[in-house]
Amino acid sequence: MTYADIIVDISHEKVDRSFQYKVPEELQHKLQVGMVVTIPFGNGNHERKGYVIGLSDTPAFDTSRMKELTGICSSEETTEERLIALAAWMKNQYGSTMVQALKTVLPVREKVKAKEKRYIILNVSEEEAEKIAGKLESGRCKARARLVRALLEEKKLDYTKASKEFGMTASVLRPLADEGIVQVVQDEVYRMTVDGANIPHEELSILTEPQQEAFDQIQEEWKADPPRPVLIHGVTGSGKTQVYMKLIRQVIDEGKQVIVLVPEIALTYQTVRRFYGWFGEKVSVLNSRLSAGERYDQFKRAKRGEIQIMVGPRSALFTPFSNLGLIIIDEEHEQSYKSENSPRYHARETALYRAQMENARLVLGSATPSLEAYTKAKDGEFRLVKLDARFEDRPLPKVSVVDLREELREGNRSVLSRSLRKAIENRLKCGEQAILFLNRRGYAGFVSCRSCGEVLKCPHCDVALTEHNNGRLVCHYCGYEQPRVEKCPVCGSPYIGGFKAGTQQIEQVLHKNFPKARILRMDYDTTRAKGSYEKILSSFAAHEADILVGTQMIVKGHDFPDVTLVGALAADLSLNVADYRCAERTFQLLTQAVGRSGRGTKPGEAIIQSYHPDHYSIQTAAAQDYEAFYQEEMAYRMLMDYPPAAHMLSVLVSGENEELLEQGMDYLAKFVERIASRYRIPVIGPAYAAVGKVNDIYRKVLYLKHRDERILQDIKDKTEKYIELNSGFRRLYIQFDYT
Repeated sequence: MTYADIIVDISHEKVDRSFQYKVPEELQHKLQVGMVVTIPFGNGNHERKGYVIGLSDTPAFDTSRMKELTGICSSEETTEERLIALAAWMKNQYGSTMVQALKTVLPVREKVKAKEKRYIILNVSEEEAEKIAGKLESGRCKARARLVRALLEEKKLDYTKASKEFGMTASVLRPLADEGIVQVVQDEVYRMTVDGANIPHEELSILTEPQQEAFDQIQEEWKADPPRPVLIHGVTGSGKTQVYMKLIRQVIDEGKQVIVLVPEIALTYQTVRRFYGWFGEKVSVLNSRLSAGERYDQFKRAKRGEIQIMVGPRSALFTPFSNLGLIIIDEEHEQSYKSENSPRYHARETALYRAQMENARLVLGSATPSLEAYTKAKDGEFRLVKLDARFEDRPLPKVSVVDLREELREGNRSVLSRSLRKAIENRLKCGEQAILFLNRRGYAGFVSCRSCGEVLKCPHCDVALTEHNNGRLVCHYCGYEQPRVEKCPVCGSPYIGGFKAGTQQIEQVLHKNFPKARILRMDYDTTRAKGSYEKILSSFAAHEADILVGTQMIVKGHDFPDVTLVGALAADLSLNVADYRCAERTFQLLTQAVGRSGRGTKPGEAIIQSYHPDHYSIQTAAAQDYEAFYQEEMAYRMLMDYPPAAHMLSVLVSGENEELLEQGMDYLAKFVERIASRYRIPVIGPAYAAVGKVNDIYRKVLYLKHRDERILQDIKDKTEKYIELNSGFRRLYIQFDYT
């Protein structure tokens, strides 16, 4: 006998609960996860629609009390069916529960009241309204006459506008409504995410010869059956966006819909303006700053077919389009495409599966592709398309690397090297702009004692506290705060202070060195408010500032023609992160940063300041040589069996009770070792995670590496079953992750 787990509805409340039904014998070989079925529901056994989220041979409760589903609704797939099938794939692939996967995939996860707008309309003919207006004017009912006259002109009058402009009150409106002369109606309106009124329409520009060649190669691939995903590897400023736009236009002309994924940080006013300028009302935009109502409305517009293009971060991948034709992932190397919550999916892999499921095409683009994507392109799984030159053959910026150790030896203790200071002076004289970036947040970094080396840490998290400008020490993981200390709590030394490398401190140094310069700062603290990204970037684009200083967010995806200098103030900070990808991320960050310079007609310059100037990630970034970096980094990955040379599965376990966590992790490690030993796979760990405690939750991890992903998948599946059968794990939170 087969049993089906069914959710009755896909609203937020129902997703938290599934109901098990018997499957009739005649449907047992037809029923699949994701299908829409009819079921008897409730005390009255009313026929309702449900969605199959799981199939099992084991009943969850007494079968004598179990109802039988009635039938399959339709042989045609619906959007919900495909999304539920995608959730089922994510559950199996990434090791989450079905409920977690559904909450990720189903676009409307909570009930939000629809926004309505009130209007006043005439309920009589225009001829009759003219007579009524004349009577009202002669009868000195001037306010009512004004309202009727206004309705004769506009036909449909906004209720709020009528109140403000015509002084309409309830006492004016009520007699007209009671006599049937006017009527108040309500229309549903959308909470729009973009004000398109001030964005002028633009025609798609003609592609340059290299862009047209790239476009033609993609067209050639799309004729294959089935077409492979396409990776566009284009240097910074090569005009990948123009190629995207022409591809989007083609797909829309075919009557299909498009999802464009961009890193959250790149959802700038520039990105929005480009899409709106070219495609107008066909576009909707998502980002993390939207209210629940705004998100609700955009997904509703998509489901109703009122938009054809959705632009947004990884969550936009689950837009309920019924006729999806193309998914584009811009800057596909970005970390933000990987979810940190269960299911820990990667947008690239999930987009590939959705594209295959819906016969859509997939295009990835980056100046610094992830090693995973580039390896697939080299192996022939993806089609590699190259854009090797900048738009209109503009030169790449001239790049120099400054050794900060040498600067210190020669007496320069400033965060600005002598060559960078001089370059900024030159830009200010010429009326050009500069971008300075630092991969740090806050006024200062960690606070340490120069006598004993003690670093002040958060009492709740295993991370250093950060000193802010207001004299507070703050934990950026759980938000804990305490006052700045004057003496070391361990040895009592007064020589305790912060490692001053924060964006606020750099802003102060710039004001001191260049008092007449107009400076904008863009980091986590200055972009918390809604609309703050757009405000800062639009000010800089309008040349209301000479220097933009900030964290990583300022060097990704932005295009400022007057920026002719980029300074990377501490290029190698990201090399000190405990992550095997640190060299790759340093290379990507620096290459993207350098690429912000000289994007207009004026030549650009970039200065990279580093304590490790000879490191291959810095040298290859300075040379803008991706291929050289790829060869060097892949040799290291192959030596250590790190992805993409092999696959790696991590099992992250967390809990409030450290002793219980230790015990649970020991049992889990022994079980995993027993399974892994069959494949001769060594188990690394268990060990504390990179951050061993967050908000009083302890975290431990173990890793497995193998070149065959199916073997790791088998170990994960067996481990999941072991966890389900042992009640001791119920007080621990367990996540699986492919890294």
